[in-house]
Amino acid sequence: MKTVDYRLGYRGDIEGLRALAILLVIAAHAGVPWLAGGFVGVDIFFVLSGFLITGLLVREIASTGRLAFGAFYLRRLRRLLPALVCMLAVVSWAGAMVLAPGEQMEQARTATMAALWLSNIHFSLAHLDYFAAGADSNLFLHTWSLGVEEQFYLVWPALLFWAAGRQESTSSAGRLKMALLIVAILSLFGCLWLTPSLPQFAFYMMPMRAWQFAAGGLIWLYGESKAQSLNDQILPVNSTIRVWSGWLGLAAILGAGITFNTSMSYPGWRALLPTLGTAAMVWAGFGGQPAGVASLLSSRPLQAIGKVSYSWYLWHWPALLLAYATTGSHGPWIRASAVLASLGLAVLSYRFVESPIRHQGYWLKHGRAALAGGVAAMFVVSMLMMHWYTRALVEAQSPQLQRYVKARTDAPVIYSMGCDDWYRSDRVAMCMFGQKNAKHTAVLMGDSTAGQWSPTLAEIFMRPDWRLIVLTKSSCPMVDVEFFDSRLGRNFTECTSWRTNAIEQIASLKPDIVVLGSVATSGFTRDQWIDGTAKVLTRLSPAVGRIYMLRGTPHLSFDGPSCLAANESRPIWLRTPQACAMSSREEHAQHVFDWLSETAARFVNVQMIDMNDAICPDGLCNAELHGHIIFRDSQHLTASFAQSLAPELMKRMNVPDLTDLPASNETTLRGN
Repeated sequence: MKTVDYRLGYRGDIEGLRALAILLVIAAHAGVPWLAGGFVGVDIFFVLSGFLITGLLVREIASTGRLAFGAFYLRRLRRLLPALVCMLAVVSWAGAMVLAPGEQMEQARTATMAALWLSNIHFSLAHLDYFAAGADSNLFLHTWSLGVEEQFYLVWPALLFWAAGRQESTSSAGRLKMALLIVAILSLFGCLWLTPSLPQFAFYMMPMRAWQFAAGGLIWLYGESKAQSLNDQILPVNSTIRVWSGWLGLAAILGAGITFNTSMSYPGWRALLPTLGTAAMVWAGFGGQPAGVASLLSSRPLQAIGKVSYSWYLWHWPALLLAYATTGSHGPWIRASAVLASLGLAVLSYRFVESPIRHQGYWLKHGRAALAGGVAAMFVVSMLMMHWYTRALVEAQSPQLQRYVKARTDAPVIYSMGCDDWYRSDRVAMCMFGQKNAKHTAVLMGDSTAGQWSPTLAEIFMRPDWRLIVLTKSSCPMVDVEFFDSRLGRNFTECTSWRTNAIEQIASLKPDIVVLGSVATSGFTRDQWIDGTAKVLTRLSPAVGRIYMLRGTPHLSFDGPSCLAANESRPIWLRTPQACAMSSREEHAQHVFDWLSETAARFVNVQMIDMNDAICPDGLCNAELHGHIIFRDSQHLTASFAQSLAPELMKRMNVPDLTDLPASNETTLRGN
């Protein structure tokens, strides 16, 4: 197999664009507040890949009349595989040291797919939202974009070879442009169509991102002064227009990075902004001497960052996650240290792994053997990752760790009863405990943080003449406000419909007691919390004897059982006594409690109840306290611990005699 590089010539602005892309991505992942939309850096990489790969392949076709597929794939493996293998090996070793065995299993599954360039498909089929809570615990989440790129490399040569044909003619260039334009239109349409309904497919799957690669390819075809032997004369590029297009492109990219956030539906139409911005900046770089933004991108600092951008991309994400897993802190100094450490690892990886292997002559002299070796290395690494999975599985089943595994499933029985329906459903499913025709009725309503109190209330109300009815919907707060749901990629209309129907059903029951609960989410403003809660209480209050609103449970910055299991399974020198504890004092949660208390005070039969001091004594939340595991994840209490709080909750509800309750009143809103 003869391998020849058909280089496009060095362009400093392209290297600078790589630097801009990686800086945006790292800023977003490191939590820089004014660059929450920095994830658009990946879109820049996609456009650049389409531009460069299209140029290389078209020049080879034009020069030889054919395309050496094997040599092309070998060049891609030589460029990307060694650094990826190095990262997978080191991060897997570190993950096995600091993560709980249960966490390691999912990491190992992802690493197995990443070694085969398939992690994007893994995440898509697993319906793992890139922007959702929980996704940021996967050490190899960032490899999704590498899977997209590699799958693009797999199909793009065949597409271009078919479209260009073997003859050197003007029609060849026309067919290429038409083919890329058709790909761009179909792919963009699919992306726009799937983003609202199947956002994970639109985000992770290569066909839905092909329009961005095609955009880069079209810029190459239209931007070259001459398309080599295809005899395609290009319109001259006016220098003034070129300079302005570059600045406008930069403004579009930075605008996306600053204004976009993880609560927006993406990619969809919003991805047009960074994609077209990148295309404009690449086009501005044509025409000889760099000018305008191309000159800025060609500066030495950006050239240095662009050179190690691939390695830095590989290392930055696991460095951030491992730093958090080790320290238990998301503090700015921890994140900054992790970013700097990942840059150091990137430089070392580039210097001693990526660059030497990339320029090693063996790959060129023994093409078939090198290609076979590269493919074999992928499968060997994937098998090693599967071995890691098996090892973690065995360790997770050890007796000393089983109590933490059981804690994760120590959930209220309402879930197995079907009381809490699927998030895409608005069906109101009532679950009843006690006598069907009981004289008194208590109702628990809210999201999953309300549902966690069902064992507590069952303990309180399981007595003669009482029944308990539970209506919960996960992620659906008792605040009458429309809000965006990242899983759906749109407003959570099912929650609104469910809440309205549930309130109507509760009002028809005229219960003696209603207990409401919602997570202290940061998604609502002060006015939304107050006005949205008041709307719910206004509809419920006239039909209910007493209403109790429970303060949201403290939100740990870690997963309780996983933290305990990780600390237990680590080497002694890595264990810390307070690894699974944190302060319960959180400013936003306190504000939400104050706003809800202000709202409750407007109703004569509404009372706020704060149980957090019973959950987190002395202001400190422990995942385990006095031999009892408190949390089954990062926020929800174990059912057994929640049940143990029944005497304390009953005391704070101030209902010593449950048979002596006022009848439902009709006018309870003070001053209104």
